[in-house]
Amino acid sequence: MEELKEKLLTMASHAEAAVNQSVRALLRRDDDLAMQTKAQDAVIDRWQMAIDESAMALLGRGLARAEVRLVAVAMKIAQNLERVGDEATTISRRCLALGHDPQLRQSAEVPAMAQMVLQMLKVSLDAFVRHDPDGARALIPRDAEVDALHRRHSRELTAYMAQHPAAVERCLDLLVVFKSLERIADHAKNIAEEVVYAYAGEDIRHTPARSPAGNGTGGSPRGGEIPAPGAPFYENPNPDCGR
Repeated sequence: MEELKEKLLTMASHAEAAVNQSVRALLRRDDDLAMQTKAQDAVIDRWQMAIDESAMALLGRGLARAEVRLVAVAMKIAQNLERVGDEATTISRRCLALGHDPQLRQSAEVPAMAQMVLQMLKVSLDAFVRHDPDGARALIPRDAEVDALHRRHSRELTAYMAQHPAAVERCLDLLVVFKSLERIADHAKNIAEEVVYAYAGEDIRHTPARSPAGNGTGGSPRGGEIPAPGAPFYENPNPDCGR
């Protein structure tokens, strides 16, 4: 089980590095770095396959119920990390498209949003390592903050396109970047929800987010009775990214 966790953390470090690299490539207009990030995606994919293989081997040993749940969660976390890698690749592709045109002023908003989503990813993974469902639960409302930021940037870029038709292609590329960052935040939230399930046995995927201070969790045992309708956050390793 510890070997599985080590593999998962190694995969997480690659996924976080890929996001950092893609954002640096965009801001520095560095095509070589963007290409390196695209190559990193294959490494992340291989780690996912290695984790799945290890997980299946563990499941064949007749584990206790809690251990089976933990292995299943590890596989789902790996799936979310693989998708984080995909989004980093998407950002890198947009970097290659944007690199030779005048830079939009809205590009200056990318580092702050990238820091937010990377911090969410760090917190969700730390919660997994520390067996901390309350920490994972506290992270989940932050996803709404990223969603609001994404909507704001989308409105600004849409208005800019209306006033500057010649910049439409660049604006669309930058919209893709903001959307990829928003999706990375979604994956961090997904990981946090899986951590709650792994260590508290509660499925909170489709319920209103609540903080640990609440009287309830808003969740239900996975596979248990479905409630009636209406029933009742890895330090950024690249300081440049936030400047």
